Amino acid sequence: MSDPIVAGPNTTATTSRAWNRVPEITLYFWIIKILCTTVGETAADYLIDTVGLGITKTMWIMTGVLVAALAVQFTRRRYVAGPYWVAVVLISIVGTLITDNLTDNVGVSLWTSTIGFSIALVATFIAWYAAEGTLSIHTVYTTRREAFYWLAVLFTFALGTAGGDLIAEDGGVGFGKAAILFGGLIAVVYAAHRLLGLGPIVAFWIAYVLTRPLGASIGDLLSQDTGDGGLGLGTTVTSALFLVTILGLVVYLTVTKVDRTERLDRGA
Repeated sequence: MSDPIVAGPNTTATTSRAWNRVPEITLYFWIIKILCTTVGETAADYLIDTVGLGITKTMWIMTGVLVAALAVQFTRRRYVAGPYWVAVVLISIVGTLITDNLTDNVGVSLWTSTIGFSIALVATFIAWYAAEGTLSIHTVYTTRREAFYWLAVLFTFALGTAGGDLIAEDGGVGFGKAAILFGGLIAVVYAAHRLLGLGPIVAFWIAYVLTRPLGASIGDLLSQDTGDGGLGLGTTVTSALFLVTILGLVVYLTVTKVDRTERLDRGA
């Protein structure tokens, strides 16, 4: 079996084929994913505080933009780097805002949010498997499978936000130590997959959840004031820096297509 944490599968020739609509899981995937989670944190803070939109208004505006981006993504019949990663950046922002709105405006505790989004994510996987008979991200070639995929992604961002804030803020860990903690947990998941037989699908989605608080901790470390434990770059500079980096990597992937699955067996 190929390693879905770091590389995609080798596909074989068959009589029934389709394009995958999501990227191969390469090192580029994880780098951009972490960058997107950082932008999700800093861009949300920028819109809420610097622009002054507030959490609720920002959440609804960005949800509308996300719906439009997903509408474009769903018109693609195979993975295209630009539309895909635009959707990931936006869903990272919306997932952050959903949790923040529940915490700050509705009064839902981070414990409750963490448990609730965990249940929602598990329920999504159960429904996905019941409908499709697989949870493989290497065979997302129908609209229904892609819908389950993006719903799972949304819940991972909301869960990562709630769980990350619970540990980093309520637990008093701090931004730098939190980044080291979540980075270490991802390394443990990878080791469990490679050395202890942790299933590739389980390993992938656990790592996917953990990259959210890792990226958020990095974003907070860079953007927050020095008096609050950050480096004081501000949300504007941090967001711009990471967005430019994401853009450069997406352009590279668009040109090289190194993260594109060429063909897929429909029976996979």
